[in-house]
Amino acid sequence: MKRIVLIILPLVTFLSCTSNTIYEKPKDLIPRDSMVILLRDLYVASSAKSIKNKNLQRRISYVPLVYQKYGIDSTRFKHSNLYYTSKIDLYEPMLKEIVESLEKERDIYSKIKKEQDSIRQDSLKKNRKKLLKEKSLKRLKED
Repeated sequence: MKRIVLIILPLVTFLSCTSNTIYEKPKDLIPRDSMVILLRDLYVASSAKSIKNKNLQRRISYVPLVYQKYGIDSTRFKHSNLYYTSKIDLYEPMLKEIVESLEKERDIYSKIKKEQDSIRQDSLKKNRKKLLKEKSLKRLKED
């Protein structure tokens, strides 16, 4: 009898620990499409913490600015995020959409940066040619 109890008790305990909790829909739930945009901005804001701003400062939290932009508070976001994360079939497509959006934006900015770099290099080449011409003219005048 003790053997059966020793086998069944851990088994029941293990099976009861599985997390199949789906939280109730909060009254002030952020709509799915707004949540996608909000999460995207929050990911950008949290990743910007390690980058220097215009004042050469780091470790500044931009998350409160995102909450302010969307007119929500952190508790409303937490309740909505908890609800969406408990429904993985809703949350996973949202995350994929966010990643695609961020990748598109990264591609756009990398193209812009390449164009600016090529323009900068062209202007540097022109300036070098101009300086070389001026130097050669000075040498000719000296001779």
